[in-house]
Amino acid sequence: MSNAFPQIHLVRHGETAWSLSGQHTGRTDMPLTPAGEAAARGVAERLKGLSFSAVWSSPSQRAYDTSVLAGFGATSVKMDDLQEWDYGAYEGLTTKQILAERPGWNVFHDGSPQGEVAADVGTRADRIIERLRKANADILIFSSAHFLRVLAARWLGLQPEDGALFVLDTASISVLGYEHDFGEPVVRRWNLK
Repeated sequence: MSNAFPQIHLVRHGETAWSLSGQHTGRTDMPLTPAGEAAARGVAERLKGLSFSAVWSSPSQRAYDTSVLAGFGATSVKMDDLQEWDYGAYEGLTTKQILAERPGWNVFHDGSPQGEVAADVGTRADRIIERLRKANADILIFSSAHFLRVLAARWLGLQPEDGALFVLDTASISVLGYEHDFGEPVVRRWNLK
């Protein structure tokens, strides 16, 4: 597969106490755990030798600190559109806790009361994609799982709800790009540890 086209590298932030416990972490500004910090430093080695025209980060502490520990703090620009899903009333709850009150709930299909629905997150992802396509360059993005999953779905022309089809581990790296031309956006690599 050729790398003649721009590639967008996506990095999910390192582990936090809430990502470890499975609590929904949207706008709560959680720090990385020591293991999360170590994993973020490991991202630097995995991206060694690559250069990027720009580095963008969610303004969250966990995403921005991951960019810093990965060696990109000097160039990392915070963008509000890269924030994680706003979970509203479900902030800090686990899926199990939510399902006990609302059987069959799925964030991608049902959203969060007093928070965002998939279409809201998709709108933010579309604005990021517009900037990526306009830049036409290799760009590195640090953000959170659910937002990056929606971003990947929208990159492929899928509905925001289709982000449910993708899974991301903490400190994972994924790559979006193109196949034969700019009309063929693809996922080149996904959830690499």
